Amino acid sequence: MDRDIQQGTSGRTDDYEGPEQPEGTVSTQDQLVEAPAGKRAKKPKNEAVEWLKAIIIAVVLVILIRWLLFKPFIVDGPSMNPNFETGERIIVNEILYDFRAPQRGEVVVFHVPEEGRDFIKRVIAVAGDKVEVEGDEVLVNGKKISEPYIQGRIDQAKANGTTYNDKDFPEGVVPEGHIFVMGDNRPNSNDSRMIGYISLKEVIGRADVIFWPVKDIQWIKHKY
Repeated sequence: MDRDIQQGTSGRTDDYEGPEQPEGTVSTQDQLVEAPAGKRAKKPKNEAVEWLKAIIIAVVLVILIRWLLFKPFIVDGPSMNPNFETGERIIVNEILYDFRAPQRGEVVVFHVPEEGRDFIKRVIAVAGDKVEVEGDEVLVNGKKISEPYIQGRIDQAKANGTTYNDKDFPEGVVPEGHIFVMGDNRPNSNDSRMIGYISLKEVIGRADVIFWPVKDIQWIKHKY
């Protein structure tokens, strides 16, 4: 069973008590002086307008952040084990690749039109790279790459007299505007070895943060 990914469905204030007001803070202990009877200060007539403006700005910012810059997704499937687990919630940075292309080692989320699903995989090679996969050796431009994120699995398989990866990929050159991706769970991942190179047009963004469950909160490591 391969892993796909589903799109998913925030401050603190400190009161200061003491004889002096720290620099750069505002006190919550201000005294209120009652105005003389009949001379109470009137609230600004435009207070309601100011509140409305603030609410509108807040809503716009939430929409901007939620839909245009970052999006939550739910990991569903085993193809990125041992580094991602089913049920984990992640934040995907959707704006990063508007400024640059994906880089080797980055964990990306992309859409697969043929399957109508979004996948999460790791970028192994980028446009112009020559890539080949044979057993547990992944060659990019003729050099074996280091993969510490799955080295433990590779060593365990080797100790058992087998290989971790059981799906090879013949030598090929990544076309312009595409990337070559693989899941960290090499024997159980539907990736570029089967579905081919991924168009940058289908890349949604880079997975940056695991935010749920709480015990697993962390920034996602892309460079090793």
